[in-house]
Amino acid sequence: MIRMLFACAALAVATPALAQLPHEAAPQTAADAPAPMVMGSNTSQPTPVAENVLHLDLSTGGRVSIVLRPDVAPAHVERIKTLVQRGFYNGVVFHRVIEGFMAQTGDPTGTGQGGSDLPDLKAEFNDLPHVRGAVSMARTDEPDSANSQFFIVLQPVLRLDRKYTVFGRVFAGMQWVDKIERGEPPANPSRVLQASMGSDQKPAPAFAPPAAAVDPVAAEAAKLLQSAPPRR
Repeated sequence: MIRMLFACAALAVATPALAQLPHEAAPQTAADAPAPMVMGSNTSQPTPVAENVLHLDLSTGGRVSIVLRPDVAPAHVERIKTLVQRGFYNGVVFHRVIEGFMAQTGDPTGTGQGGSDLPDLKAEFNDLPHVRGAVSMARTDEPDSANSQFFIVLQPVLRLDRKYTVFGRVFAGMQWVDKIERGEPPANPSRVLQASMGSDQKPAPAFAPPAAAVDPVAAEAAKLLQSAPPRR
């Protein structure tokens, strides 16, 4: 049972089809995506609705926060929440990442052919557009075949609208999505280290900064200086 985008061949970056995508919307940044908000009881400042915020802590170095939309895709949002609570997405790789298109994950086999043990979902196509930061469910050429795999849109691909179920959008941390390793599959795939709901209040992992390149000459000089007797 292949879990892949039905439009993959037509939308690959190297093909004319992607180059000819309509330009109904300009590329948008994560700042363009509003966080889910409600008014606090003791303040006029809005606060995120934690039960509908999905956090993805990525191996690229940070946390990606996504507002889920149960108002337009209730079954898909419920599926994501169920799998997150199971720990299903922890450690799963981004197995298909196309520059200028999208980054796809959610297959524990890392092949694009796997899914969860839960039944496939009925399509919930809606009016949410596939703009930058949109989070949409992957499927086969059968409309009712979405299961666990999803993709994050890197640049607007409006031809997917009403053909795939958008169930959320990134509102913080899109820079970590942009760093996901490209490839089909990538040679060194990026991973979801931890997926959690905002209501879980799980802290992000301690992201280690990348190791700095070491100049062997400078390192040897430093050793010599450390071993030299102090001047008086």
